[in-house]
Amino acid sequence: MAAKKTFVLRLDEDVYKSLEKWAADEFRSVNGQLEWIIDAAMKKAGRKKDDKDKKKEQDKE
Repeated sequence: MAAKKTFVLRLDEDVYKSLEKWAADEFRSVNGQLEWIIDAAMKKAGRKKDDKDKKKEQDKE
């Protein structure tokens, strides 16, 4: 697993409450929910390769 970078994120209180509820609904922490949202958005935008693509590249080596 890759090392994780920490940083401060400021959110509107209402946005945080909504995020907290969403995370709880999916049995995740707020941090885990943010990681999931960012990962999904990056994949959708073509900014991150999914695990299948990484495995294919590793198999080629």
